[in-house]
Amino acid sequence: MNIKTFTIAAVIAELALFVILSVVLHLEPRAQPAMAAAPEFTGDFQNFTPIRPRPPAPEIPVRDGEGRELGLDRFRGKVVLLNFWATWCAPCVREMPALDRLQAAMGGPDFEVVTVSIDRGGKDVVAPWMAAKQLDNLGIYLDGKSKLMRAFGSRGLPTTYVIDRAGGVAGFIEGPAEWDSDEAKRLVRFYLDEATAD
Repeated sequence: MNIKTFTIAAVIAELALFVILSVVLHLEPRAQPAMAAAPEFTGDFQNFTPIRPRPPAPEIPVRDGEGRELGLDRFRGKVVLLNFWATWCAPCVREMPALDRLQAAMGGPDFEVVTVSIDRGGKDVVAPWMAAKQLDNLGIYLDGKSKLMRAFGSRGLPTTYVIDRAGGVAGFIEGPAEWDSDEAKRLVRFYLDEATAD
């Protein structure tokens, strides 16, 4: 066998191997991990809207009660319930104690309630208001110019988002809700129990 014949035979053998491997590898495509659809909810939570595919949460920083800037990436690895509110918003005022109780009941290394005030007066308004209402389980987070709220595309107050462990926006609910109810805790547990994110 001369070199030319050997080279042609080698090329044909390589092509045949490539075709065989392509066919074998594509016969049964590997199943992608499937995310369970969010369960059906009742009451306030039938207004919960899951988002698919999940966009990353905007990384516009807010200020905490100490005046430090922080982004939502600080909470990566946790499921976050992100609530936009203001002291002058009557529905927000009504639901804040329930959010405080939810944080007391479920907050920890895997879950956090993050209530972001858009009050223009900042900490001088928000801190004494929260102290007067004895909201001792919630941190102070401030978005006085509503930059983060606008980045989320929120249309009004209150609006609450679920952010998964990977930082994806999993869904939202517009308007107030009973956040310390069994239904709210079921919603939180659903996202806590997810193995992966979209």
